[in-house]
Amino acid sequence: MINKVSLIGLGGIGAAYASKLYELQPTILQVVANKERIKKYKDEGITINGKRYDFHYILPETPIEPADLVLIAVKYDGLDQALNELSQHIGPKTIIVSLMNGITSEEIIAHKYPNNPILPAMCVAIDAIRSGTSVSFTNIGRICFGENKNETLSSNVIEVKQLFDRASIPYEIPEDMLHTMWWKFMINVGINQTSAVLKAPYKVFQEIPEAHNFMYSAMKEVIELAQKEGVQLTDDDFLKFDKILKEDLSPEGKTSMLQDVEARRKTEVEYLAGTVCKLGKKHRISTPVNDMLFNMIRVIEKTF
Repeated sequence: MINKVSLIGLGGIGAAYASKLYELQPTILQVVANKERIKKYKDEGITINGKRYDFHYILPETPIEPADLVLIAVKYDGLDQALNELSQHIGPKTIIVSLMNGITSEEIIAHKYPNNPILPAMCVAIDAIRSGTSVSFTNIGRICFGENKNETLSSNVIEVKQLFDRASIPYEIPEDMLHTMWWKFMINVGINQTSAVLKAPYKVFQEIPEAHNFMYSAMKEVIELAQKEGVQLTDDDFLKFDKILKEDLSPEGKTSMLQDVEARRKTEVEYLAGTVCKLGKKHRISTPVNDMLFNMIRVIEKTF
């Protein structure tokens, strides 16, 4: 049974799921952060949907028994540092789950911790918005996780499943996790990036056909590349997301990349459009929409 969870990254997603673990049992969760962040969190408090949470914070260098489960919810540009800061928390049997966007974080984590069980994961349909130390959401979405194939559940998957059941964290264990990861990558590439350049909340894509078509054109390039990589993404996968967009996401909600642009923070464009462009060159497939998005978002970043 998982009784000790370490989390790094208190953005919208990290804070939302941290609140569920805290409500299950405050002592089950510890949040890893540096001295400056801890001071800010303690002084200002982390407010989630109007309720203040005083999590148990711990410095990276503090000696501690390894956690049963580590959740990583940082941005890509902070991943290498996060993996170093988690060294006290990761023992030989510690399960590691990344809640990050993209399809490359698990590979980066495995390079640092090659002998640990790493369960591919992604978050879908969560519409969390972070402003400073305040986080709000109308839909907490769900965490999709598991081994690459889940016809039979492994002991590690079962342990995480039982924790999520206890904490009332919505989840899904797809039979084909690799397909699901590429599906979420398609979503991130499409709506995260187009929302960032259009400065548009979800209602723009729900209501304006031109914005919706722009989003789809970026996703279409991922569908073609996924098939070259042996993953059978199709337009049916796009329609599956389109239903979530129109029925589950708050019209006023914003993607994480739009929030980054509004806060003048570095985005994850290198791991979204950048990955699409690299795969396009690998398979000799043109990716004009993502080429354009990559350049546009890099220009936006350079104005910060």
